[in-house]
Amino acid sequence: MNYLTRRLVTFPVVMLGVSVLVFVSIRLVPGDAITAMLGTEAGLLTPAQRASLETYFGMDQSWFGQYWHWLGGVLHGDLGISVTYGRPVMEVILRVFPLTLELALLSMVVALAVGLPAGIYAATHAEKPSDLIVRIVAMVGQSTPSFVVALLAIYALSVWFGVLPAMGTFTPLWDNPLKNLTQMILPALTLGFAFAAAVTRIARSAMLDILSDDYVRTARAKGVPARSVIWHHALPNALIPVVTVSGVEFGYLLGGAVIVEQVFALPGLGRTVLEAILQRDYALVQGSVLFIAFNFMIVNLLVDLAYAALDPRIRLGGK
Repeated sequence: MNYLTRRLVTFPVVMLGVSVLVFVSIRLVPGDAITAMLGTEAGLLTPAQRASLETYFGMDQSWFGQYWHWLGGVLHGDLGISVTYGRPVMEVILRVFPLTLELALLSMVVALAVGLPAGIYAATHAEKPSDLIVRIVAMVGQSTPSFVVALLAIYALSVWFGVLPAMGTFTPLWDNPLKNLTQMILPALTLGFAFAAAVTRIARSAMLDILSDDYVRTARAKGVPARSVIWHHALPNALIPVVTVSGVEFGYLLGGAVIVEQVFALPGLGRTVLEAILQRDYALVQGSVLFIAFNFMIVNLLVDLAYAALDPRIRLGGK
């Protein structure tokens, strides 16, 4: 059994564990779907009316019965019906996920376009004032909450300069690409700022280690141009930790950047899950978390496979 097959075999086990965890966790939150849906009017229900609603929502069964019924549907490709939207959970997820995917991809582009060159520059100018400035900016980027960056970006680019819209009716990419990008650039910059800070610090640390290796010193002694030493000899080996942190961060972004989507009023997966939790929409929460976990495992698998592509010395699953 090769490495890829072994990893794929573990997927159902992990998904089963995630399903149990999210099923129990959402039911430990005080309240239920009836109270969340009716609010204070839930107190006016007669016992017969409440019992009828509990039967309709499947809340009259034990937790084990509810889980077994839901798991049976999942095994047949049915994640249930969202009580908030009145539609199948998978349909709701597939409707909001493209926005989150676009946001994650744009954030990664911003992070790598800024963080990777900054980290390489800092490593090649180690212990100089420019290196210190890059490190301070990276530390500030990692320590600043995303909602603070979001509010500052809105004030600077939307309120002060007026060059980008802060929010409004979201326009899908396939309807109007230009308008969509003007709406997505602020959220992407907000998420990409912290992401770029992490990439900068990892890239700098990895490059410092690689630049001190024997083969790099040998290349320099042979008269190889400095630019070629950095970009063709050192960088490929320094990319492995960058790929690692990028894969982990991208997996989190696919889970939905809840705060950023909430601040910018973006109807993405993160905001949908948050609203589902508030509405005690059990089926939507369970299905969304399961979908997020599956995406995260896929991303981690692709990252592991990328290791072997970047460094031929790595043999996945070998001795």
